[in-house]
Amino acid sequence: MYFMSNVVKVTIPNYLAGLPIPDSFGGWFRLSFRDWLALVPPTLAIGGISYVSYQTVKKAREAGQVNRAVLKEKSKVVDFIDIEDITEKASLCRCWKSKNWPYCDGAHGAHNNETGDNVGPVVVRHKENK
Repeated sequence: MYFMSNVVKVTIPNYLAGLPIPDSFGGWFRLSFRDWLALVPPTLAIGGISYVSYQTVKKAREAGQVNRAVLKEKSKVVDFIDIEDITEKASLCRCWKSKNWPYCDGAHGAHNNETGDNVGPVVVRHKENK
């Protein structure tokens, strides 16, 4: 534990304090080749951390999308089903995995097993057919 404490409290601050970072914009043009080489490791570290952070945010955003296949060319998916077209009841998909969109085909079962989710269909029925 002492090693990590020493690295964070002493080694890294001493390393950063010794970097040749100029006080003015013109100072960048007066840096020597050796100074530029000294700036490569922290630049790569910052670039690597930025890249990993970007990829993590990108993956989280993609994972947050519910609809990954249904009518992706549209800006918003809206379906209308007239209640008169429903005989007794209709199961409507809420997981966006159904191959028979907007009707449920049970695809939420595999989705729930894979993700630990508990999504199911919306069942629309005539009131007198409880």
